[in-house]
Amino acid sequence: MDQMLRRDADAIVRAGIEAVLPEEAVRRALAGWKRGRGKTVLVAAGKAAWRMARAAADAVGPLDGGIVITKYGHVQGEIPGVECREAGHPVPDENGFAATARALSLVRNLGGDDCVLFLLSGGGSALFEQPLVSGEELADVTRQLLACGADIVEINTLRKRLSAVKGGRFALACAPARVFSIVLSDVLGDPLDMIASGPACADSSTCGQALAIVRKYGLRLSPAALELLGKETVKSLPHAETQITGSVRELCAAAAACCKALGYEPVLLTDRLCCEAREAGSFLASILRSHAGEGRSLAFLAGGETVVHLTGKGMGGRNQELALGAAPGLDGLPGAAVFSVGSDGTDGPTDAAGGYADGDTLASLRACSLDPLDVLRENDAYHALGRVGGLIVTGPTGTNVNDVAVALLRG
Repeated sequence: MDQMLRRDADAIVRAGIEAVLPEEAVRRALAGWKRGRGKTVLVAAGKAAWRMARAAADAVGPLDGGIVITKYGHVQGEIPGVECREAGHPVPDENGFAATARALSLVRNLGGDDCVLFLLSGGGSALFEQPLVSGEELADVTRQLLACGADIVEINTLRKRLSAVKGGRFALACAPARVFSIVLSDVLGDPLDMIASGPACADSSTCGQALAIVRKYGLRLSPAALELLGKETVKSLPHAETQITGSVRELCAAAAACCKALGYEPVLLTDRLCCEAREAGSFLASILRSHAGEGRSLAFLAGGETVVHLTGKGMGGRNQELALGAAPGLDGLPGAAVFSVGSDGTDGPTDAAGGYADGDTLASLRACSLDPLDVLRENDAYHALGRVGGLIVTGPTGTNVNDVAVALLRG
């Protein structure tokens, strides 16, 4: 492994994530916000919910009730006046359903002078849920969508129609109270009605689109679920206001600034990467091949969210698959590396944030009797990269604004 490149990669990861941590983003969003004459109730949902809620509580003062709903292992202590609950992600579970029911009870009898401060971050689709079908069917539909490689917009188009809180229905439940939402975006292009399936935003998707997704992937749904897909979501919420305060654009900009400080010329390829993870890795490696020998230190950045089609039973995530997919193209190329991380610090069902590969990775894998193509077919990037020091582990970061992949070439 090229230790200098690995140190640069770790520094770029740290700089990118630090720039999109929730505390400053929430304080920024609340700078012009004024409390109403009535009650202020806080509801926070998503992987960054605890840190967003703590920052909001510090900024606005005493609350008249509140709840945090976040992923297991993401609560970091008590927040005065706020209940902190943990629940399942990416597949919703009973703890999430119970916590969401509690959130609905907190906002149900509010008046026109009251305000709901709604803090939303990535993971909210699974964590903030009150299903209109059984929990078992909702989990099954989610698993089907993840396994077939559906993107986040397609997943949310269906999930919001099977829910009592998504597609604007949570804000509707808060009426006549004012709803002020602060959002950390994990959806490409920041479409408000798709981030966590838009609990406090009027929905732009249609029933026809939802049914087309079912046909596209051959999904198995009950008659009751299919009937729900034919019912339209909320189209107008005049009492609700939303401010996006963090996104993958900021993540890419911070990573690029760190690259420049380390002596690389940064080039942002896209902040809307959306393709097969292993193909993205192969593409980034091919870019480095094209520029090798120019004598320049270059950094190519791509932000977004790739997808993985499950063909095996191994462990890994999209960022690890991206790095492993780059390994064959990087083989033997000096001063070249590709790495990719999820800003939330978790990648798939693993404790790694992502993966790293350089010109030595393929040889190291073969020395362990591992063939990258076999590993990818088994979707087992986690164990393979772990054998050769290619995992990037940050721990839960408390934020979630998509992923960033970087291809480095040292001149």
